[in-house]
Formats: sequence, C-alpha cells, structure tokens
Amino acid sequence: MIREGKAYSDEEIFSYLHPLVREWFKEKYGTFTPPQRYSIVEAFKGNNVLVSSPTGSGKTLAAFLSVISFLVEKAEKGELEDKVYAVYVSPLKALNNDIKKNLEEPLTEIYELAEKKGIKLEQIRIAVRTGDTAQSERQRQLKKPPHILITTPESLAIILCSPKFSKYLGEVKFLIVDEVHAMAENKRGSHLTLSIERLQRLQKGKMVRIGLSATIHPLKEVAKFLVGYENGRERDCVIADVTFEKKMDIKVISPIDDFFRESAEEISEKLYTTLANLVRKSRTALIFTNTRSATERVVFHLKKKLGEDFPIAAHHSSLSKEVRLEVEDKLKRGELRCVVSSTSLELGIDIGYIDLVILLGSPKSINRALQRIGRSGHKLHEVSVGRIVVVDHDDLVECTVLAKEAMERRLDRIHIPKKPLDVLCQHVVGMSIEKRWKVDEALELIRRAYPYKDLTKEEFLSVLRYLSGAYSELERKNVYGKIWFDEKTMEFGRRGKLIRPIYYLNVGTIPDEAEIAVITTDGKFVGEVEEEFAERLVRGDIFVLAGRTFRFLKSKGNTIIVEEVKGEKPTVPSWFSEQLPLSYDLALRIQKFRRMVEENIETSEEILVRDYKLERKAARAIKNYFLEQLIVSEIPTDKKLVIEKYEAERNYYFFHTLIGRRANNALARVCAFRAGKLKNCNVQFAITDNGFSLILPESKSLNDDELKNLLKMEKFREDLVEALKKTEIVRRRFRHVAVRSFMILRNYLGKEKSVWKQQLSADSLLRLLEKKFGMDFPVLKETYREILEDAMDIENALDYLSKIGKEIEVSVVRTPYPSPFSWNLYLLGEEDVVLMEDRRKVIRELHEKIISLLNHEKS
Repeated sequence: MIREGKAYSDEEIFSYLHPLVREWFKEKYGTFTPPQRYSIVEAFKGNNVLVSSPTGSGKTLAAFLSVISFLVEKAEKGELEDKVYAVYVSPLKALNNDIKKNLEEPLTEIYELAEKKGIKLEQIRIAVRTGDTAQSERQRQLKKPPHILITTPESLAIILCSPKFSKYLGEVKFLIVDEVHAMAENKRGSHLTLSIERLQRLQKGKMVRIGLSATIHPLKEVAKFLVGYENGRERDCVIADVTFEKKMDIKVISPIDDFFRESAEEISEKLYTTLANLVRKSRTALIFTNTRSATERVVFHLKKKLGEDFPIAAHHSSLSKEVRLEVEDKLKRGELRCVVSSTSLELGIDIGYIDLVILLGSPKSINRALQRIGRSGHKLHEVSVGRIVVVDHDDLVECTVLAKEAMERRLDRIHIPKKPLDVLCQHVVGMSIEKRWKVDEALELIRRAYPYKDLTKEEFLSVLRYLSGAYSELERKNVYGKIWFDEKTMEFGRRGKLIRPIYYLNVGTIPDEAEIAVITTDGKFVGEVEEEFAERLVRGDIFVLAGRTFRFLKSKGNTIIVEEVKGEKPTVPSWFSEQLPLSYDLALRIQKFRRMVEENIETSEEILVRDYKLERKAARAIKNYFLEQLIVSEIPTDKKLVIEKYEAERNYYFFHTLIGRRANNALARVCAFRAGKLKNCNVQFAITDNGFSLILPESKSLNDDELKNLLKMEKFREDLVEALKKTEIVRRRFRHVAVRSFMILRNYLGKEKSVWKQQLSADSLLRLLEKKFGMDFPVLKETYREILEDAMDIENALDYLSKIGKEIEVSVVRTPYPSPFSWNLYLLGEEDVVLMEDRRKVIRELHEKIISLLNHEKS
C-alpha cells in the first residue's frame, strides 16, 4: 500500500539513532529538517520511503542517517563484514563524487567523537564505482568491498553480472535512489527498475528502498516506480511530501512594452539591460536558457553589458567535463556572480549559494520551473526567488499561467515509458550471464519492475526468440544469438563466453549522438546539423544552413543529401531540435486562461495585475494581444478549437490545438498525411506548442468539412504509423533501439563502431525487418512505441481528439491575414530564426494590417 507519511518529533527520531550519531547530530545540527522528520524513522522500521523535497532541505542526510547509524552500531560491535550494506544510485557521476565527500565528513566527525569517548569503531568503507573508476580501484574493491557503494544505473547493471563482486551484494539493507524525477521519465529509469529487481533477488532479506526526488507529480505513481510489485500487488511505500515547506517568490518580467512594434535590436538591447540589472542586484545569479546556443549568446551579451571584470560563466552539456567542473567549483567558492546554463545545472549538484534564479523564456513545465527556481535560497527556510523574463506574446501568456500554477504547486503529471523492449533485451542478456532461468521465473521477476508490470508472456517470448538467434535472415546480417533458449523446456541461459565482455561494453540506454554532415548532390560539404534536427526532416523540406537555403532529398548513413534552392522559403526552423516541449497539463491550463481573459476582456488588465501579480505593462500587452486576435479571428480556448484558413499564394490552415509540441507533432503528421491523400499533393506542416499549420499548394484547398474530418479519431494510430514510414525519425530512432537491443554493437571486443557505421547497419536491418518480419518484431515494435509514446504524445493527442464535438466545438474561420495567435506558426512556414530582423519585419507588417483593420472598423 502507498500511504502518506507523518512527521516524527526530535525525541522519537533520536530514540532510533545510535548514541554516537545522536550526540554528533545534536552538536552539529540541533534539530531535524522536514524531510528528515518524515523519513528517518520509517527507514529504521524497514519501510520503503519516497522523499520529495526542495534542494538544500537535507534530504541526502535524511536518506543516509539510518544507514550511518546502522553501520556505526555494527562498527562498535566489531560486526562489519566484507559486504555491501548500502547502495546509492544517482544518474550523475559528478553527484556521486559530491555524495562521497558529504558522507566522509560526518563519518570523520563521528569517529573523532568516538575517539574522545574512548570508543573503538571498525572502519566504515565508502567507494564510488562508475565508468570512470580506475582498474586499480576496482581491484581494491574486489579485495575489500565498500560498506556503502555509490554508483550509476549503468554500473549497477554491470556489477550484477560480475560473479566476483555480486557475491558481496547478498545483504544490502538499504538502496538509495537519488534524483528519481530525472530517471522515471526515460529509459535509464526503466533500466534501473530491472536492475533493482535483480538486486532484490540476491537478498536474503528485505532491502529498504529510499527514493529522493525534487518536485514531481503524481507522487503515488513515482512511488510505484521506485518500489515495484510483488505477487501482482504494489509493494508498500511511505510518501514524504515536504515540497510545500519551501517558500517561493516567482514573478514574470517583460522588458518590452510592445512586442510587435520594436525591432530585433531594440528587443535585444532591452532584454540584456533587464538581465544585467537583475544580475547586478543579486549576490550570485543563475540564469537558465532553454538551448545551448542561447546560453553562449547570453554570456557573450552580458559580458559586454557588465564588463570583463564581472565574473560570469557558461555551463552546458557541450562543454568539456573539466570546464564544467571548474565552473561548479568557482560557484561553490563564491567566485562567480553569474552562471548561465541550459539544463545541465537542474539536478542536485552542490553549487553553493544562489540568491536569484532567472528563467529566460518559458521552461515549458511547472515541475521544471520549480526545480530550477528551487536552486536559489539553498536552505529550507530561505525564500527561493525566481524571475521569468519573456520576449514574446505567447511566452508572456504561457509564463503568466506557469508562474501562478507554480506558486500554487499545481504540478504536471510525468510520463513513464511503458515496457520498453530494447531495455528488456539488455537485461535478459545480463540475466542469462548470471544463471540458467525458467521462463516463468524470469517473467515474474521482470513484472515486479513497475514499467514492465503489464508485459505479456508472448511479448517476452518474442524477445527471447530474437535474442537466441531464431532468425537465420538476421545471421546473414551478422546479428547472432546472445542467449540460448529451449522452447520445449521453457528455459534460457548464456550462450558462449564472449557474451560477458559484449554485455559489459554495450550496456546502457543513452544513444551515441552524432553531427550529421550535409552534402550537396555534387558532393560538396555544406556543414553539419544535429541529429535531432535531421530526425525532423521530411523529403522535400527546405532549411537554412550557413546562410543558404537547401532542399532535403535523401539520407545515407550519417549524411543527408541536399540541393541548393534560391528564392524558396524554409519549412523547418534551424532551432527546432533544441526546444523543450510544453507539458500537456500546462497547455490545458493555458487554454482555460484564454477563456478567462476572453470572458473578462474589458476588465482583464485589472484581473491580471490583481490575481496574476503581473506588472501593468505586461497585463496590458496580454489584453491588447487578445483584442487584436478578435479583430480577424476568434480566441481558441478549452471549449473551442479554432481552425483558421488563410488562402494566398499558398493555402495555410492554422489549427489552434494548444496541447504541447509532442501531442501536436502526432496530430500534425496525421492531418498532413490525410490531407495529402485527399488532395493528392505534398502537404507541408509546421508545429509549435500552441498548434500546427498545414500548407498546401495554391491550386489545392480544403473546405470546412474536409478540415474537420482530418481530426477524426478512427484509425489515428494506423495513419500515424503509415505517415511515419520512410521518415528520418524512424531511421534514427531505429538505430538507437537496435543498439540498445544488442542488434547493433557499439563496441565489439574493444573495437568501437562509429555512429556512421551504426546507421548504415541500422538502415540495412530496418529494410529487412519491415520486409520479412513486420511490426510485431520486438526491435521494430519498440521503435514505433518510442516514437509514438515517448518522442510524440499519442495518448494526449487522442485525449484531446476525444473531446472534440463533446466538450470542444470546432470553429473554422477565414482570415484576411494570419491572426496574431498564428504568427509564430506562420513564420515557421516562412522564415528561419537566423533571419531575426526579417521575422520582426513580417510581424510588424502583419500588425500594421490588423491595426488598419481596427481603425477602419472604428471609422
């Protein structure tokens, strides 16, 4: 049963602690923080605990205090054996080193206290084991295992298969999983849940699971993810939700009065002046952008504003590990006044004192906003101060809603991948290295992991058949069996001695990413684009690179072939790949907000100032934005879907489905596919969080009924799969899944296979699987599941469609120009973001047309 925790008093907690630990704690801290009150006693009682609390609230010590007390007791009695008693898993290697330091300090102080009292304690050993751990240190750990092992999900999967080390893992009393929120939503988390169940299998008794998480929702589901199932029932878990304890001060700031009239230079100047002023007034500021390129741009401009003597630095994943560590150390030492980061400082690395967090643009999710802003005011009693700076109307509306929801702690639901089969393939190979298995015994263990609770026996058997090399066609492509599987006795196990090194060298879920070379038809190299960008391309798409315009023709391996086209407008913006997607839950709340503003349009400015704590000029900007939308169109809300027809030199159809980019991606592809079939032509589409557009040739138009019929729910999944076939996203995602499934080996006995060669192998295997085996083959099935459910959001796209005609009416409007709510979509189909001044010019021209319409109506 999953249940809410309760706070224990200091006296109750102290009664559980070893006398030395109690005395040390009283001297050092005096009293317990909320996460410690909720979790320490529960862990002592042997209960699983999920702690959700802000950064700097003492949750790491909340997890480790019961561990330290347990080990000190054993150390005093002389009962410490050569065994691992506690395993700590974190997604970040940098965090692991921090944790080791943070544990060594209290232990050193407790030993000093023991010495003063004449108490002899055996030595408690702590060690870190990750991919970076030196061979000599690993050998040392084999001779003398640590009592507390600090590791990553990948390294845990490897040591479970190591007969020499795994023998020390039979009496683990505590398993601590840190940053649960960062893993639950991706395949690393799915991978970890299976490792945890395999670790549990080795235990003589119960292993207490302690999960540490930042702000996340719904906690019940995250708790199930942490503790899994036994005999078909969820294991017990106590939820310690202390996120409400931290005070927040969040405000939206708009540096610009009129987004439409000001030039790119004026906007840029006001933006960086605003940022510089905020940074100057703070002691140490942390600025979050949403892309790596924006991080570099902000650092460059702020250095010009604040002067070279003002210590400021960038921190993002493209920088070397050494540079990132140097920035983190300088932050801890208080040597930097400002750090600009993309997403790399969201997680709990200790970065010292921050008194202001600035979000440049929307973080696209309430959870992410709270997590980022929670990095300021590091201590629990301090206020976390966050300022969200916006530079665009849609961003202003989005952040206004986001700030209010964040202050009221109304969080987004997380998405946990469902039974990813590629991750399962890895674990089946790992399990076969451990021992010989009965199919039902293995299936029972796998179903204990939350993401795999609904795995069918047939799905499991299909994985076993593939891994055992049951298909001769695959052997011709050098894909060989990794396990043996006997369908008569229903048993499986390891095949050959080479499998162990193959497993060790290829385990993990993070794909090798590559820069994709762009080559013209006559073989000239133009430049490189990111793989995520290439994934988005559809044959015929036009994009800008190095200031020139190219049409995408085809791809080969890790190269895309293009032809230069002059005078054609781009169909794909160059910055598309790096943007964070808007969460579905926040999107629905923005729909409701739009209705509120529309229904109170005359008094909306006052409401926004009073209830949403907006500055007067920002409130006025929103009111004017909505009034100008009403001049040429209607306001799309939670009760009304507006489809706008703008038929000019090309026919534009703007669907104002405000459901986030992932769900819109699924909708747009299906609608474009259906429109293309209906009109027998190529249909271009553009996607934002707020909607999507279809662009058809001038000679092909869609009437109102045809537009509405594109949104039918029937055969939606089938049409989406059909629309995806032969696209770049399928090619690239198939490679990722094939590598995770050990169909393609990244590393064969120490020889690295380049991403280029991996992609060539993937293309060849994809053709074979589609032709010979169809969509039920596990590697192909998982490719499409990952695209539809994880990369896109088919579930919420269908949820939205199910409301059309019931809760949501559809209104088709013909407009003389693209409406203000459509401008960002229109520009996606028209301009590339590098042409920033051109974008401003187009917006100014459209705005002038709408103002002239307004003046015409008045006269």
